[in-house]
Amino acid sequence: MPDTNTIEKIKRAANEIRVDIVKQVYFAGSGHPGGSLSAADILAALYFHEMDIDPAKPAKAGRDRFVLSKGHAAPVLYAALAERGFFPKDELWKLRSIGAMLQGHPSRKTTPGVEMSTGSLGQGFSVSVGMALASRIDGAGRVYTLLGDGELEEGLVWEAAMAAGHYKLDNLCAVIDWNGLQIDGKNDDVMTVAPVDEKFRSFGFNTLLIDGHSIPEIIGAFDAARRTKGRPTAIVAKTVKGKGVKFMENEAGWHGKAPSEEETKKALEELGGEL
Repeated sequence: MPDTNTIEKIKRAANEIRVDIVKQVYFAGSGHPGGSLSAADILAALYFHEMDIDPAKPAKAGRDRFVLSKGHAAPVLYAALAERGFFPKDELWKLRSIGAMLQGHPSRKTTPGVEMSTGSLGQGFSVSVGMALASRIDGAGRVYTLLGDGELEEGLVWEAAMAAGHYKLDNLCAVIDWNGLQIDGKNDDVMTVAPVDEKFRSFGFNTLLIDGHSIPEIIGAFDAARRTKGRPTAIVAKTVKGKGVKFMENEAGWHGKAPSEEETKKALEELGGEL
């Protein structure tokens, strides 16, 4: 069990990430707040506790790697990277601007700390499998990837899962942001993906089902993943789309929509931030 100071540090980081998600999307006038907010606690735990990384040396040998497979949730990754010190926070307010560092989907060519350019769903997970294979050969660090639950409708995901299980990639940890909603509504109405945990287990994964907003559960799952030998791990994290902003929570309409100035101020007031 992590100590109280560690938990509070991660909670503070997660809240700052949420503040910066809202502000990024507001200033850009477009973006994906719902699925970014749902993943804030997971990325805070990764970047402020779990991963072996160095913002001063983003490409250091042997580092752990994170791939945002659901690339449309770029605001959560950018907020985490900026909060961790990979680049100045001022860059966040230029999201989606022509010529700026931070585009609508992550680009490894322009952004320090981004390991893979993502956006086409399923590809990030597939590349993560390749990274994990290479890391095992090189004796390098672990590979973490975050998938959306709607992303699981892509056949490419299950081809990658089959390969990960076959090669027993115990240095690979996939986290599924299971918030139950996608752009067109409820997953169960669009294309049922449940039971997610049983599906990954059938592909040879060590599968864990957790509350994706409980820092102790998130950290505990990462610890269990590291201890697991001979098979990859899938952490199925039950989350709330739009978590932290009441009027966005569990609302599919906030999948890809920017808040107005009034809505932004309301959201930031709730999060303890300011415009």
